Amino acid sequence: YEREAPGDLVHVDIKKLGRIPDGGGHRIHGRAQGGRNSSAHREQGRPRKVHGRPNLGYAFLHHAVDDHSRYTYSEILTDEKRETATAFMARALQHFTSIGVATQRVMTDNGACYRSGDFARIVGRRTRHQKTKPYTPRHNGKVERYQRILAEELLYAREFESEEARDTAIGIWNIHYNYHRPHSGAGGHPPASRLRAGVTNVWPSY
Repeated sequence: YEREAPGDLVHVDIKKLGRIPDGGGHRIHGRAQGGRNSSAHREQGRPRKVHGRPNLGYAFLHHAVDDHSRYTYSEILTDEKRETATAFMARALQHFTSIGVATQRVMTDNGACYRSGDFARIVGRRTRHQKTKPYTPRHNGKVERYQRILAEELLYAREFESEEARDTAIGIWNIHYNYHRPHSGAGGHPPASRLRAGVTNVWPSY
């Protein structure tokens, strides 16, 4: 496998996470107290119940990973609809451009949100949209790898007592990943070190 140059290929995917009730869920308090916290958590009326337990819904992490550097642009959004995925892609491409990465190819799975005309319009005629073969997530391996690192080093390595606390931690961790954390795919250096543009105004590592 020949590593791409910066911006040649960007991998895009979505990870779905169950929302955390205020006070923490069952991972911290066990199912009994976690269920009570879920019942008490209100956004708009009573949460819908699934198998007798309150369902708070999901958060959707949208990711775009530069193949060459492993630099990742990430947002936490409310769904995976085509309008949401399209708007995310527009912001991701704009962000990559701002750091000197001119995207030439975008790789996604075959999800409905990536098959829309709006998504194709945002990707543009000058950028090739490649789709993975069905049931072969390894073809989009760079973003799959990022999501695994995120889960191992943050999502399931720490306990969060609210959705807001986890969202804040994810944002800080993403900066740590891009600018401070050594990555084997970047020769033991942080992903941002492989970008053509210089790095300025970087937050300290978390």
